[in-house]
Order: sequence, then C-alpha cells, then structure tokens
Amino acid sequence: MASNKILRVNEDIRRVLSALLRDMKDPRLQQGMLSITEVDTTGDLRFAKVYISVLGQADEKELKKGLRSASGYLRRELGSRLDLRYTPELIFELDGSIARGAEISRLLNELENKERSDADEEADG
Repeated sequence: MASNKILRVNEDIRRVLSALLRDMKDPRLQQGMLSITEVDTTGDLRFAKVYISVLGQADEKELKKGLRSASGYLRRELGSRLDLRYTPELIFELDGSIARGAEISRLLNELENKERSDADEEADG
C-alpha cells in the first residue's frame, strides 16, 4: 500500500500531466481523446508509470513514439510546476480499461435491446 505522500504525488502528477497533454501540438498525440487513468510512482520518486487511455485512437505505435518524444519536455515542466526533490522519469503505458468498459456497455445494451424485442415478439405472437 502506497503512503499518503506517494498518493498525493501521484494525483499531482496526473493533474499536471493532463493539463500539459491537452496543450501538446504533436499530431501523434492528437489522435483521439487522451486521458490519464492512473499514475504509479516508486517509493523513492525516481520513476512514475503513467497509464494513458485513448478513445478513437488510430495508431498505438505512433502514440507511444509521440509520448516518448515528449517525455523530456513533460518531465521538465513537471519539475517546474511541482516542488519535488526528484522529478520522476516518466514511463508511459497504454491502458485499455476505458475502451473495454465502453465495449462491455455496448454489448450489454445490445443484449438488453434483443431481450426487449424478443419479449415484444412473444407478446404480439
């Protein structure tokens, strides 16, 4: 279990990176709606794993290249906006949980609509 300080740092990093990513001009980062789902920082604050979810994403490889390319800038801006002893090195991971949740929701809606139409046919028939 992470300490309260690490949890606060994770939330601060998530908040600042979200704002920074919205203003990025790199076309590789403008492929879809980008959102940071979670940040997991090591106890010594040297590394931060940033989980990113993208809706409407076209090319996963290009997105990762864009994030890797922007990581230096993002780290420098993070260091200037947060008062931390060490600015963590950013490691980006794609998180498909939002897309999976949307797909599950769509499937449940389809199933509900099918059951409703089957019930209507039985009532009519």
